[in-house]
Amino acid sequence: MKRILFSAAVMISLMASADMPKVIVMVDEKNLGTISTSEVEAMAIEMLSDKGIETVDQTMVANNLERVQKALRGAGDNRAAAAMGREFGAEVVLMGEAVAKPNAAKIGDSNLRSYQASVTFKAIRVDNAVNIATASEKASVVAMDDVTGGSKALCEAGKKALTKVIDGLVRKWNGTSIATGEAEKINIELTVGGIDQIWKLKAMRQQLKKMKKSTASVTQKSYAQGAAVFKVVSLLPAEEFAEELVMHPPEDLKVQIVEIHPATISLRVVDAPQDDDDDDDE
Repeated sequence: MKRILFSAAVMISLMASADMPKVIVMVDEKNLGTISTSEVEAMAIEMLSDKGIETVDQTMVANNLERVQKALRGAGDNRAAAAMGREFGAEVVLMGEAVAKPNAAKIGDSNLRSYQASVTFKAIRVDNAVNIATASEKASVVAMDDVTGGSKALCEAGKKALTKVIDGLVRKWNGTSIATGEAEKINIELTVGGIDQIWKLKAMRQQLKKMKKSTASVTQKSYAQGAAVFKVVSLLPAEEFAEELVMHPPEDLKVQIVEIHPATISLRVVDAPQDDDDDDDE
């Protein structure tokens, strides 16, 4: 019988990895095409808070406004945004562009005018600069006052876009579908150290393939200097997948967790301790 030692430190690590990410919000927001505003940004922070998601203090962001604006101007460069997110201790960058403009003509003989807003968001993982969620929405409202009309249009389009991108962020981070609660297939890069003998490599590969309720597919990417890298399509979030491996290790091996992120897991295998229960009877 194998002994499986599951320390408090490992449990804390697993629980922490299941938490929602810390997010930095950066929005290039213009009312009437030229007037800088922060209504959509404030809405984003409030909606993230409602989901229990911590955000970087916007005072810190405002104090680095010039650098933030430079990052926003290069919005196509995810790596620059990710670098800024790391600097602020964030795990996800929520980057947005929002603009509202009025139609040139008034409606009929009235002072009413229509105002259109377009809002686009993308959520970028800081650790690998990959988009995990995107959303783009438009809205049109009617108002008598330019500033008010533009503001209403921004808020309407912003709320729709933020609902989609935040739901996508939560879904991808947790690895579950909000609508159905069913597990999604999650690509995980699994690095396993301590494989100093070929039988250990074979045992780990076979064990991964046996985990039918947790694993959709397993591909060995590399093996060198005692470390193997597998591409795993998991049916569980990363922290739960790692827990399964710890609780059900390969024969004669013990699995130790080194580090867990939503798309990467680092493990180490060691020889399982021998039971003392097999001593000869006197």
